[in-house]
Amino acid sequence: MPPPPTLKIAEIFASIQGEGLRQGEPTIFVRLAGCNLRCAFCDTKRAWTGGRDTSIARIAARVTLLQKTRPAEWIVLTGGEPLLQDVGPLVRLLKKKGFLIQIETNGIIYRRLPALVRAFNTRTSTAESDPQARPGAPAAADWYTVSPKPPDYAFHPEYRDRAREVKLVASKELTSAIVARVRDAFPPSVPLLLQPESNTAASRAKALRLLRRAAKEGRTNIRLSLQMHKILRVP
Repeated sequence: MPPPPTLKIAEIFASIQGEGLRQGEPTIFVRLAGCNLRCAFCDTKRAWTGGRDTSIARIAARVTLLQKTRPAEWIVLTGGEPLLQDVGPLVRLLKKKGFLIQIETNGIIYRRLPALVRAFNTRTSTAESDPQARPGAPAAADWYTVSPKPPDYAFHPEYRDRAREVKLVASKELTSAIVARVRDAFPPSVPLLLQPESNTAASRAKALRLLRRAAKEGRTNIRLSLQMHKILRVP
C-alpha cells in the first residue's frame, strides 16, 4: 500500500485576507514551502525552502480545528509557490469539507484540478471543466490570484481564462510597459491590481504613477491595492 500523500508545509494560520478583491474576509492560510523564483521583494522568503512533510489528513484536521475558533469559509493555498507541489488531493479533501479554495500563484505553473460536485456555495466558482465531472460541476479552485513576477512576468496561458484577479507588485522592476502588456494579456473583466511593495512610501508613489499613466493610455480595470494585514498589523 502506498504511503499517504504529504505536502511540505511552512505554516497554517487563521487571519484575514489582506490583499486583492477578497480583502478583509476571514481566511485560513495554508502556506506551502518551496518556490521556483527568488524575488528580492518577497516578504515570505522563509517559505522558499524547508517546510515540514505533513499528511493531507493532518493538514485538513488543522484547518478544521482552526475553523472552530476562527470561522472562515475560505482557504488560501499560498507560498512560496503552492503549485510546485501536487495540491490536488488536499483541494479535493478541503472541498469535501465545504471550504472555498483560493490559490495564490506566480502563474508559471498550472495544475489541472478535478472539478467536484458539491451542494453548497458556488457563487465564485470559475468554469474549470473536467471530463470525469458531471456537467455543471464547479471548479476545484474557486479563485486564482495570478501574480506574474520579474524578470519576464511570464505566466501559463491557462490563467488567461481562469484568473479572478491579476496582481503586480510595484517593485523597481515594474514599468508602465509591463503594466500595459499584462493588462492587455488578460480579459478586460479581470481586474489588474497594482500593489505597493510592503506598503513603502516610494512604492506607493510608484504604483500611483503607474495607475495614472495606464489611465491616460486608456487602459481600464486597473486598481491600487494596499496590503491591509500589514496596515492592521495582523498575521
